[in-house]
Amino acid sequence: VKHRSDRHIGMLPAHCPVASRDYFRHPREPFHHRRIKQLIRDVTITMTQLVTGSTAKVRLTAEREGPRYYGHLWVFDSNVTEVLGTPAAGDLVDVYTHQKRFFGRGLFNPHSKIRIRMLTFQEEPIDEEFFAARLRAAAALRRTVAPHATACRLVHGESDLLPGLVVDRFADMAVMQTLGYGMDLRKELLGELLVQEAGVKTVYLRNDAKSRTLEGLPLSKGFLRGEGATTVNIHEGKAQFTVDIAEGQKTGWFCDQRENRIAAALFAKGKTVLEAFCHTGGFGIQAALAGAQSVEGLDVSAAAVALAQAHAEQNQVAARCQYRQADAFEELRLLERNGQRYDLVILDPPAFARSKKAVPHAIAGYKEVNLRGLRLLQPGGVLVTCSCSQPITDDDFWKMLQAAARDARRQIRLLEQRGQGPDHPVLAGMPETRYLKCYLVQVF
Repeated sequence: VKHRSDRHIGMLPAHCPVASRDYFRHPREPFHHRRIKQLIRDVTITMTQLVTGSTAKVRLTAEREGPRYYGHLWVFDSNVTEVLGTPAAGDLVDVYTHQKRFFGRGLFNPHSKIRIRMLTFQEEPIDEEFFAARLRAAAALRRTVAPHATACRLVHGESDLLPGLVVDRFADMAVMQTLGYGMDLRKELLGELLVQEAGVKTVYLRNDAKSRTLEGLPLSKGFLRGEGATTVNIHEGKAQFTVDIAEGQKTGWFCDQRENRIAAALFAKGKTVLEAFCHTGGFGIQAALAGAQSVEGLDVSAAAVALAQAHAEQNQVAARCQYRQADAFEELRLLERNGQRYDLVILDPPAFARSKKAVPHAIAGYKEVNLRGLRLLQPGGVLVTCSCSQPITDDDFWKMLQAAARDARRQIRLLEQRGQGPDHPVLAGMPETRYLKCYLVQVF
């Protein structure tokens, strides 16, 4: 290595760390073990980046070819019958049907139950231009469906045919999560492409999601491209909010409820409003700006309550908004016992079920909180109730709400059934991409 000529160095790609003279020494100078280890590590990283072809062939079970899986981008470990080659975590593999016909290409991970995340069902190269084209298409869709939003979901993973990648945009900043091994290996490339294709100036990694451990990935966060403050101001309609991309939940803000917050505010003028599980006050601030007489917010997190109150002051509605730290389940019972009543009750709890096994218990939890919410409403009042538990279907949620109304001895009528915003599109072949339910019902 020490005697490699400049001519040979020049043959390497310009971005390759090996081409840097900093890694080389005059023949008479010592070459420390630390330098050797760094060189080997950088060569490995570079070669990983350069490999754009498939490293192995994977054959599926006959069952995986059935119509129930059509369009689904996950291949589970139980769907794999044979692997030809020794692909490492994150490698690109060619996938074949049980009859040995070409099926598609995807990213392999031997550590995960999701053994392959499919990128394409075509025989096409998976290179830089492939990812650039997918990101261009994602950015173009958001310019159409959310042209005036300063906060939106820029890449919705599988729904944008980029499985394992989530990106939220806040003004000129992108917050990225690489939740699959293959995407994580390519995060440097993806960060650069986000700057080029989406026009963002900085990219921040929120790779502290616990689901990464299921992929064999470590937890981390920090700037990937650029640097600066970790708070950013956004607006939703008339409302102004501050997003904490480093410490806020998920990527810092729940963009999926943007249109629902504005829709709920239509029922707020001159009304008394209770927002349970208020987080940082998104629904309540919109209600106050729409002319609510008063807004009362509850959340178990002191930090979230503090930010909600700051949002009230930021939007000059603090005189009509009161936020306090409380367990929503206990507080709803206490408010009912005290005879408190409201015109508009908003329930937006965290996910109660992350698997099908948890659904029965989650349904019981949703029924309890909705029963309390219904009892707190004046006749003619409106309940806005949400669930982000993907395993719970729309039918499950509606039946739960009907059961809660029966137990509360209230009549309800559905005004509107809503879901996640259009910047969170649903891929037809993947029910996992449809998760948010938002029902607006009137109570008698």
